[in-house]
Amino acid sequence: MAISFRGTSELSLDAKGRLAMPVRYRETLADFCGGDMVVAIGYAREKYLLVYPRPHWEIYQETLDAWPTYDPDVQMVKRMILGSASDIKMDGNGRILLSPVLRRHAGLEKEVVLIGQNQKFELWNQSTWDETREAMTWSLELAQKLESFG
Repeated sequence: MAISFRGTSELSLDAKGRLAMPVRYRETLADFCGGDMVVAIGYAREKYLLVYPRPHWEIYQETLDAWPTYDPDVQMVKRMILGSASDIKMDGNGRILLSPVLRRHAGLEKEVVLIGQNQKFELWNQSTWDETREAMTWSLELAQKLESFG
Protein backbone atom coordinates (compact mmCIF):
# COMPACT_ATOMS: atom_id res chain seq x y z
CA MET A 1 0.00 0.00 0.00
CA ALA A 2 1.49 3.34 -1.05
CA ILE A 3 0.76 6.28 1.21
CA SER A 4 1.68 9.92 0.89
CA PHE A 5 1.48 12.84 3.31
CA ARG A 6 1.25 16.43 2.15
CA GLY A 7 0.11 19.76 3.46
CA THR A 8 0.88 21.84 6.53
CA SER A 9 -0.98 21.71 9.84
CA GLU A 10 -0.60 24.19 12.69
CA LEU A 11 -1.01 22.23 15.93
CA SER A 12 -0.45 22.48 19.68
CA LEU A 13 1.51 20.30 22.09
CA ASP A 14 -0.19 19.66 25.41
CA ALA A 15 1.57 20.05 28.77
CA LYS A 16 2.75 16.41 28.63
CA GLY A 17 4.37 16.81 25.21
CA ARG A 18 1.61 15.04 23.29
CA LEU A 19 0.65 16.00 19.78
CA ALA A 20 -2.74 15.16 18.28
CA MET A 21 -2.14 14.04 14.72
CA PRO A 22 -4.45 15.74 12.22
CA VAL A 23 -7.67 13.78 11.72
CA ARG A 24 -7.01 13.42 7.99
CA TYR A 25 -3.93 11.24 8.72
CA ARG A 26 -5.15 9.14 11.64
CA GLU A 27 -7.01 6.40 9.78
CA THR A 28 -4.23 6.07 7.20
CA LEU A 29 -1.60 5.75 9.94
CA ALA A 30 -3.71 3.25 11.88
CA ASP A 31 -4.28 1.10 8.78
CA PHE A 32 -0.75 1.37 7.37
CA CYS A 33 1.37 0.89 10.47
CA GLY A 34 -0.99 0.33 13.40
CA GLY A 35 0.01 3.80 14.62
CA ASP A 36 3.63 2.65 15.10
CA MET A 37 6.03 5.44 14.16
CA VAL A 38 9.61 6.58 14.70
CA VAL A 39 10.66 10.13 15.56
CA ALA A 40 14.24 11.37 15.07
CA ILE A 41 16.05 14.66 14.70
CA GLY A 42 16.26 16.20 11.24
CA TYR A 43 19.61 16.13 9.48
CA ALA A 44 19.74 19.68 8.15
CA ARG A 45 21.14 22.67 9.99
CA GLU A 46 17.62 23.73 10.94
CA LYS A 47 16.17 22.26 14.13
CA TYR A 48 13.16 20.04 13.44
CA LEU A 49 12.02 16.45 13.91
CA LEU A 50 11.32 13.70 11.39
CA VAL A 51 8.23 11.56 11.98
CA TYR A 52 8.11 8.31 9.99
CA PRO A 53 5.50 5.54 9.89
CA ARG A 54 7.50 2.48 10.98
CA PRO A 55 7.55 0.74 7.52
CA HIS A 56 8.95 3.90 5.92
CA TRP A 57 11.48 4.31 8.74
CA GLU A 58 12.77 0.78 8.10
CA ILE A 59 13.39 1.65 4.44
CA TYR A 60 15.11 4.88 5.48
CA GLN A 61 17.24 3.03 8.01
CA GLU A 62 18.39 0.61 5.29
CA THR A 63 19.48 3.65 3.28
CA LEU A 64 21.45 4.96 6.27
CA ASP A 65 23.02 1.53 6.77
CA ALA A 66 24.28 1.63 3.16
CA TRP A 67 26.13 4.92 3.70
CA PRO A 68 29.93 4.55 4.04
CA THR A 69 31.07 3.89 7.60
CA TYR A 70 34.61 5.21 7.18
CA ASP A 71 33.63 8.85 6.55
CA PRO A 72 33.64 10.85 9.83
CA ASP A 73 30.93 13.26 8.61
CA VAL A 74 28.66 10.38 7.63
CA GLN A 75 29.33 8.68 10.96
CA MET A 76 28.30 11.85 12.81
CA VAL A 77 25.08 12.25 10.82
CA LYS A 78 24.17 8.59 11.35
CA ARG A 79 25.02 8.89 15.05
CA MET A 80 22.76 11.93 15.40
CA ILE A 81 19.81 10.46 13.50
CA LEU A 82 19.91 6.88 14.75
CA GLY A 83 20.97 7.89 18.26
CA SER A 84 17.97 10.18 18.57
CA ALA A 85 15.41 7.79 17.05
CA SER A 86 12.52 7.00 19.35
CA ASP A 87 9.70 4.50 18.80
CA ILE A 88 6.26 5.98 19.39
CA LYS A 89 2.70 4.72 19.07
CA MET A 90 -0.35 6.79 18.26
CA ASP A 91 -2.89 6.34 21.05
CA GLY A 92 -6.65 5.83 20.70
CA ASN A 93 -7.15 9.60 20.57
CA GLY A 94 -4.70 10.03 17.70
CA ARG A 95 -1.95 11.50 19.89
CA ILE A 96 1.78 10.82 19.89
CA LEU A 97 4.07 11.50 22.85
CA LEU A 98 7.33 13.29 22.10
CA SER A 99 10.22 12.82 24.52
CA PRO A 100 11.62 15.87 26.32
CA VAL A 101 15.00 15.32 24.60
CA LEU A 102 13.47 15.48 21.12
CA ARG A 103 11.27 18.45 22.03
CA ARG A 104 14.32 20.33 23.34
CA HIS A 105 16.36 19.58 20.22
CA ALA A 106 13.72 21.07 17.93
CA GLY A 107 12.77 23.86 20.33
CA LEU A 108 9.19 22.60 20.37
CA GLU A 109 6.94 24.54 22.67
CA LYS A 110 3.18 24.81 22.52
CA GLU A 111 2.71 25.94 18.90
CA VAL A 112 4.12 23.55 16.26
CA VAL A 113 3.81 22.90 12.54
CA LEU A 114 3.50 19.41 11.01
CA ILE A 115 4.54 19.32 7.36
CA GLY A 116 3.72 16.38 5.11
CA GLN A 117 6.80 15.30 3.13
CA ASN A 118 5.44 12.38 1.09
CA GLN A 119 6.49 9.31 3.15
CA LYS A 120 7.27 11.21 6.35
CA PHE A 121 6.46 14.36 8.28
CA GLU A 122 8.62 17.19 9.54
CA LEU A 123 7.71 18.72 12.90
CA TRP A 124 8.83 22.31 13.51
CA ASN A 125 8.52 24.96 16.18
CA GLN A 126 5.97 27.41 14.73
CA SER A 127 8.18 30.51 14.92
CA THR A 128 11.25 28.66 13.56
CA TRP A 129 9.19 27.44 10.60
CA ASP A 130 7.83 30.95 9.96
CA GLU A 131 11.37 32.40 9.99
CA THR A 132 12.70 29.62 7.73
CA ARG A 133 9.86 30.05 5.26
CA GLU A 134 10.29 33.84 5.19
CA ALA A 135 14.06 33.55 4.64
CA MET A 136 13.68 31.30 1.60
CA THR A 137 14.43 33.14 -1.61
CA TRP A 138 12.97 32.09 -4.91
CA SER A 139 15.77 33.02 -7.27
CA LEU A 140 16.21 32.29 -10.93
CA GLU A 141 19.07 29.98 -9.93
CA LEU A 142 16.80 27.97 -7.63
CA ALA A 143 14.07 27.78 -10.28
CA GLN A 144 16.57 26.45 -12.82
CA LYS A 145 17.94 23.93 -10.34
CA LEU A 146 14.44 22.62 -9.56
CA GLU A 147 13.56 22.52 -13.25
CA SER A 148 16.59 20.31 -13.90
CA PHE A 149 15.06 17.63 -11.65
CA GLY A 150 12.30 17.05 -14.18
